[in-house]
Amino acid sequence: MTLFSDPADLHSHRVRLVLAEKHVTTDIVDVDPLNLPEDVMDLNPYGTAPTLVDRDLVLFDSRIILEYLDERYPHPPLLPVDPVSRATFRMYMYRVEQDWYSKVNVILGGGKPATKARKELKESLIASAPIVEAKPFFMSDEFSVVDASIAPLLWRLPYLGIELENKASNIFNAYAARLFKREAFAQSLTEAEREMRL
Repeated sequence: MTLFSDPADLHSHRVRLVLAEKHVTTDIVDVDPLNLPEDVMDLNPYGTAPTLVDRDLVLFDSRIILEYLDERYPHPPLLPVDPVSRATFRMYMYRVEQDWYSKVNVILGGGKPATKARKELKESLIASAPIVEAKPFFMSDEFSVVDASIAPLLWRLPYLGIELENKASNIFNAYAARLFKREAFAQSLTEAEREMRL
């Protein structure tokens, strides 16, 4: 199995985190998203990272990759077993991407839109603090693919210039500490991501 991974990208990071959680041996090839190798361009019609190659199978959407990994390597399970809960967790992942990841992309683009996106992301995180506080992990007692999606975002908050205040800060700091102390999280970090927290 080979993962073509952007060493600074949220989507690639969450795939690396799930691979580490599941102890899957993978060749991880760091790629520059602006100068992708021909191998990736031949495999992925969209020319994006992450791109996962498992024998004859090629996957290039991070959510699909996460679900594939959870089904292919069922232990530990990172999605619930019953269909209703699975669908609910899939909706959480979709919301994380739409409400939070999309803002990160705008922030990284800079300029006036970045200021607005930074404010919106901060407000959205603060609004979700009571949900985060309710359980040890996101809406769950166990680490899930939703947490694997949120952890890379929380890691990048200082880099993005976002500082939460008051109670929301305490809630997210405690949640982030639980995520960051996981051995798999440490294994998932690239050098570029470690530098984001220096």
